[in-house]
Amino acid sequence: MRRQRCVKVLATLGPSSNDYDQIKSLYDCGADCFRINMSHAPIDEMNRLVSVIRQIEHDVSRPISILVDLQGPKYRVGEFEKESASLANGSQFSLMKEKLPGTSEAVHLPHPEVFDAIKEGHELLLDDGKLKLKVTSVTKTHIHTSVIVGGVLKSRKGVSFPDTVLPIGALTDIDRKNLKAAVAAKADWIALSFVQRPSDVEEAIKLCKGKVGILSKIEKPSAVQDIEEIIELSDAIMVARGDLGVEMPVYKVPGVQKRLVRMAQRAGKPVVVATQMLESMITSPVPTRAEVSDVATAVFEGADAIMLSAESAAGDFPNEAVSMMNSIAESIEKDPLHRQILTSQQAEPEATGADAISQAARSVAETLGLNAIVCYTSSGGTGMRMARERPQTPILAMTPCIHAARRLTLVWGLHTVVTSDAISETDMVEKACKAVTEGGFASPGERIIITAGVPFGTPGTTNLLRIAYIGG
Repeated sequence: MRRQRCVKVLATLGPSSNDYDQIKSLYDCGADCFRINMSHAPIDEMNRLVSVIRQIEHDVSRPISILVDLQGPKYRVGEFEKESASLANGSQFSLMKEKLPGTSEAVHLPHPEVFDAIKEGHELLLDDGKLKLKVTSVTKTHIHTSVIVGGVLKSRKGVSFPDTVLPIGALTDIDRKNLKAAVAAKADWIALSFVQRPSDVEEAIKLCKGKVGILSKIEKPSAVQDIEEIIELSDAIMVARGDLGVEMPVYKVPGVQKRLVRMAQRAGKPVVVATQMLESMITSPVPTRAEVSDVATAVFEGADAIMLSAESAAGDFPNEAVSMMNSIAESIEKDPLHRQILTSQQAEPEATGADAISQAARSVAETLGLNAIVCYTSSGGTGMRMARERPQTPILAMTPCIHAARRLTLVWGLHTVVTSDAISETDMVEKACKAVTEGGFASPGERIIITAGVPFGTPGTTNLLRIAYIGG
């Protein structure tokens, strides 16, 4: 089944989409990749969902990518004496190490590392940013604050520290256990939640040992500050706008989104735009016009993938949400302005053979009006470099590695095909012509362009460019 768009649709699985029939229906509606959220799925459920997706993959004869999203460190206040407390604007409120029932004056914070890292003047955000506190002083046992934006605070509500770099990594003990299980299950991508610094990504790299792609979720201001190094270390990034909008002013998020998408594209790394894209479709069969515009903006920017969260995981209309996202993407990519925007932000090639060949392939294909670009890729790197060019010509990424094919289904514009390595230039052309014909990209008598590496089957040797006619 050939998609009629370049941007990919990433759908989250959950109670509304957890069996073969429903997940297959999401695929048929347009989902290219599936996300398993370990905040809600235990390891045995993750393994079951992976098995279901692999069965669907077998049945549709097309690679499907699986993203396992780790929970990351979660900070919550303790218990209140009466289940909640009302904090008035301008009042004083403390977070304390001692485990005592909370009142309107103080509550237990069961995270001792925060007391050593937080400083006077830092802000705290409670209950997804609904309440805001400012630190007035810090002792070994108490964080004293002034209430800037008050309200009712309930037991175990989340607390975030936008100004504070905490002395812990993005991986908790539970995350390490889940990561090990995801690697064993042969997931394609691991999403790291609440990345603060490049060293968080380095730890995941050591644990994964190259067996899975590492996607860093950008949802903390400190990550935005170190974004260049984080992108360099990561295999992909996600603009996680929900938590990012809690930890920084919401009006800054669109600018950050645009900047991160362009930076990732320049680096040749996939970028996913996520959170609240069609949120009203959790309970409504149609989205708001503002939501449609939001999805369209991500497509216009050239994001590799756009993601559904609760809309497909727990909503009342999961199929409609995926179909709507698919329709929006198809419509926007047909708009002449879409191509103009992608062309205007075309990245300069890096000084590598793969980049030079990829740029040349795009230029030749567009100048001669060729029907497809076929790139042979072993690890997937050449496919990503070709996608970085954002050509208007369809791209087929041909690889002998099913793991690379699955991972590449998250990448803009790539139609992945699993095939054996070419053994000669003639074999290379025959395999490429067969793939584009079967995929409906070209017909006999038309032309395609092929990139590959000689000697064949040697990773990292993209050095060949060939125009081929499809025989009758």
